[in-house]
Amino acid sequence: MTDEATRRWLRATWPFVRDALPAAPARVIEIGCGPAGGFLPHLEAAGYDAVGVDPEAPVGARFHRMEFERYVPAAPVDAVVACTSLHHVDDLDHVVDRIAAAVRPGGTLVVVEWARERFDERTARWCFDRLPATDGEGWLHRHARNWRESGAGWAAYFEGWAEAERLHRSDDIVAALNRRFRTRSSTAAPYFFADLGITEDDERSAGVALTGLRYVGVA
Repeated sequence: MTDEATRRWLRATWPFVRDALPAAPARVIEIGCGPAGGFLPHLEAAGYDAVGVDPEAPVGARFHRMEFERYVPAAPVDAVVACTSLHHVDDLDHVVDRIAAAVRPGGTLVVVEWARERFDERTARWCFDRLPATDGEGWLHRHARNWRESGAGWAAYFEGWAEAERLHRSDDIVAALNRRFRTRSSTAAPYFFADLGITEDDERSAGVALTGLRYVGVA
């Protein structure tokens, strides 16, 4: 995502995260907060005792610049938030085990993820036709260009890329979560709206595949 798309994404997704969390001042770990700090500013403004963990996290007392696999909280926390980070990890089961160990019994896990296996050609073309020219080049711009230059069909191009990147499918992510957490909710959601400069409702009404995943579990 471009910086502006990231800001749009965080603003739009925060209400889902906020509504799933226990009441402030609960203790929260955000996994994969990224260089922009993720939801930490929103969490702190809402009164949460929150930290962010990411190798590229900003410098600051509330951030830990490391992989979550290496982070050891001082005590189990009330909630963990993982936003578009689980599909990237090397060992999914190990990371989910670490999350389960970090959350107190009865605590909450909030996950926002990408169901990359639902990103079909119709949805890809719809996205590429709507890419804004003003935010700079983002990941969808690169896919549009690389697919065109590959000369391959969308399914072959995209699956080859996903396998090379070793990206996990959403059904594998949910299966791993369900082995450690009790599911409170798991729903499909819009995913590309922030990159396209449109709203979640715009994406829903387009009739394209909803490739976002929003999951809430209880330890």
